[in-house]
Amino acid sequence: MDPKQICYEKRGQVLVKNLRSRHFEAYYCPNKAAALEKALELIPKGASVGWGGAMSAQQIGLIDAVRAGEYRAIDRDLGQTPAEREKIMKQCLGADVFLTGANAISLDGQMVNIDGNGNRVAAIVYGPDSVIVIAGMNKVTDTLESALTRARTVAAPMNKQRFDTPTPCAVTGACADCKSEACICNQILITRNCRPAGRIKFVLVGEELGL
Repeated sequence: MDPKQICYEKRGQVLVKNLRSRHFEAYYCPNKAAALEKALELIPKGASVGWGGAMSAQQIGLIDAVRAGEYRAIDRDLGQTPAEREKIMKQCLGADVFLTGANAISLDGQMVNIDGNGNRVAAIVYGPDSVIVIAGMNKVTDTLESALTRARTVAAPMNKQRFDTPTPCAVTGACADCKSEACICNQILITRNCRPAGRIKFVLVGEELGL
């Protein structure tokens, strides 16, 4: 292993311990293939599975595996109109399993997510019986303060480049703490403990995933 992989594994084991102390399930996987295998172990056959903006889950092949597997995919990409897409997104709130990423995770085991519409953070908070978080170790920061900073000043401006809507960060690449109608930082969620225990499950990946 190269020094980065060694560091990721050591930090990953610390984070797994801290997440479990907060009643999350947590697993460390050295690469995408191992992460995909572990994530699929956590999804019962026949389960309904939805997702939000889950770039990391897509990168490890999990979204494609759900679509092709013995599951009931709640796939918002099948919506032909904005109204249909919105209806499918609301159905995800009642899914057996919800897949998501994290904008940042502090080393002491707290997750930070930001959202524009609120569907992703809503599902993390309540609704689906099981939430599976796929997160590359590049999302891990030393403190909660730095996790919040990463979510606002790194993840949000990078994510905004994927959307053709006008905000200051879409133009400059830097957060302006805007109040734009197209802002994607409307909800900021800190998930510091898990109740009921084990509902939220982390699959940490020793690679760089997402933004």
